[in-house]
Amino acid sequence: MDKSIENKIKQNEADETKLIDTVVFAMKDKKSENIVHLNLDKLSKSVCSSFIVANADSTVHVKAIADNVEEEVLKQLNVKVWRRQGDENALWIILDYGSVVVHVFQTNCRKHYALEDLWADAETVKISEDKIA
Repeated sequence: MDKSIENKIKQNEADETKLIDTVVFAMKDKKSENIVHLNLDKLSKSVCSSFIVANADSTVHVKAIADNVEEEVLKQLNVKVWRRQGDENALWIILDYGSVVVHVFQTNCRKHYALEDLWADAETVKISEDKIA
């Protein structure tokens, strides 16, 4: 493989890792519950590389988490969200960063849509909630 292509791949992986770490930090900072990283890299028909999923018990809390993720990613990495959906009712807010898609659910909606079951073939990593990364 061409060295420049190999370096670009390594840089993209490092950038994605920083993005995931920043998202998780921002979620923990706002007391998100049940944070999970679904690694979709090895799935042939995945829409992105990773889903980061969390939940909260109220729409106000869901919105606060999503807002904090967007603010921290912009502040720490200077990366703007490509698309944000779900603010109308804040039952499920999606932040699309291209290779990483963030899902912040209200607890009942997370159970109903069962995203982890839908993507059950993905490598699943439960993030420890005991302290901020």
